[in-house]
Amino acid sequence: MDDLYVAKVRSGDTEAYRYFLKKYQDMAFSLAMSILKDEFLAEEAVQDAFVKAFNALASFSERSSYKTWFYRIVLNESFLRRKKQQKELLDFHADYDEELVDESALSRKSQEEQAWLVGEALKRLPDREAVVLRLFYLEEESIKGVCEITGWTESNVKVILHRARKSMLGVINKLLKHE
Repeated sequence: MDDLYVAKVRSGDTEAYRYFLKKYQDMAFSLAMSILKDEFLAEEAVQDAFVKAFNALASFSERSSYKTWFYRIVLNESFLRRKKQQKELLDFHADYDEELVDESALSRKSQEEQAWLVGEALKRLPDREAVVLRLFYLEEESIKGVCEITGWTESNVKVILHRARKSMLGVINKLLKHE
């Protein structure tokens, strides 16, 4: 379906680009939040990514899917913006307990509370770990798809995913203990 809309936009139907805005805005924002940890900065990065993608659509080579190409633009915009704002952002570095999440405490939570816990944990993870978790689990990308989007090697993605799972458990444990 993306190919059809790419062709429409390339042929001059700029209104057809709304399809991409509606389809990809949520995950683009989620990816930007993984890196920037700030809603305002994430919104700006996503807006800039959509503008860049629109302006570069004529040169889109279709060697990868539009989604992969666009998410790569979002990540690049987010990393660039983070570099500019780095002195304002605090890195979250903590030693995580490798113990399992207290499933009984977690199961007593409503779905809304569980979603909040996951969202809060993703905010506290290092940016690369949050990006890989979002792409792999929330966007249901394959390892290969994550590699295409991020530009990282398969072994690097696997290592980051492994660390991210451990970090996520540690952060959720800390959040559950502090309630």
